[in-house]
Amino acid sequence: MNLFSHFKKLDWLLIVTTVLLVAVGLVSIYSSSLGKEDFSNFRKQIIFFGIGFLLMFIISFFDYRILRNDPYLILILYFFCLLALLGLFFFAPEIRGARGWYKFGSVSFDPIEPTKILLIILLARYFSIRHIEMYQTKHILISGIYVFLPACLIFFQPDLGSVLILLALWAGILLISGIKLRHFLILVLCGFLVLVMSWFWVLKDYQKQRIMSFINPQIDPQGISWSVNQSKIAIGSGGLLGQGFGKGSQTQYGFLTEPQTDFIFASIAEEFGLLGVFILFLLFSFFIWRIFRIGLYASNNFSRFFSIGFAVLIFSQVFINIGVNLGILPIIGISLPLVSYGGSSLLMIFIGLGVLQSIKTH
Repeated sequence: MNLFSHFKKLDWLLIVTTVLLVAVGLVSIYSSSLGKEDFSNFRKQIIFFGIGFLLMFIISFFDYRILRNDPYLILILYFFCLLALLGLFFFAPEIRGARGWYKFGSVSFDPIEPTKILLIILLARYFSIRHIEMYQTKHILISGIYVFLPACLIFFQPDLGSVLILLALWAGILLISGIKLRHFLILVLCGFLVLVMSWFWVLKDYQKQRIMSFINPQIDPQGISWSVNQSKIAIGSGGLLGQGFGKGSQTQYGFLTEPQTDFIFASIAEEFGLLGVFILFLLFSFFIWRIFRIGLYASNNFSRFFSIGFAVLIFSQVFINIGVNLGILPIIGISLPLVSYGGSSLLMIFIGLGVLQSIKTH
């Protein structure tokens, strides 16, 4: 395949939408850097974007069928991810009560992000070769073990948000794999029972406080409820057209916590208003549709499962992040894909997009 014909086969609408989403994030990150006059995150995000964009094109040249046909490669990468997650407990610094990142100078690496992509690949392969056997309960249990092991390590970091994302991935791929409705409803019931028991025996006090502040936002307005209340104020003050670039009071004066990561949606809504939010929704909707479309036109189950799993990953993170910003979900620390600051997340999404482009071109 020559270079010109390869580039013609790429999904350029998906690429353009991706670039636009990253651009929205960069504008917001730059704006929220004005107040502190610290643009280091903005500069690093540009570098991550450049590396990720290049990785996407490089991976698109490789034949994705290597992942489908080589189980040993996938298992080796899976166990490497498990070791990286386990190593966090021993080698990662504690930041705000969690050990979630390896520190290399001024750069951090989050092993949860590659684990998400690897699990999509692993589950896609597992279900694609057992598609006609999904009536058997053992395949649900085995696939659940693959998800449970990293989810357990992530939970004890602690990072409840990422655990929910992994469970959403598993549930999303299960739904399209041919699982019986009865089995799926039993899983949902079991999940509900686990959540109830977790309240009494697993969740830490601060996690319970976050849930209680979600139920009653006025329980501690100067403490645990501060972030959500300020997010609501920022979103509400944006109006139709927003307060303007670099002029959002909640963002610029430090009232809005984590305006570059967890609460970047509120920052965008404050400075660019309902119009900016509408454009953001439009971009994400089209982005997810293009991913689904690649899966719909794919020639095999592995490609379909990977595409839909990747779409579920993006959708669940968007839904949770915006839900937290609006105060309709408790705070669980999930960033907005492609928009929030974060090198590990950005690079892994571009790697996933590279696999999608490989599916499209091959």
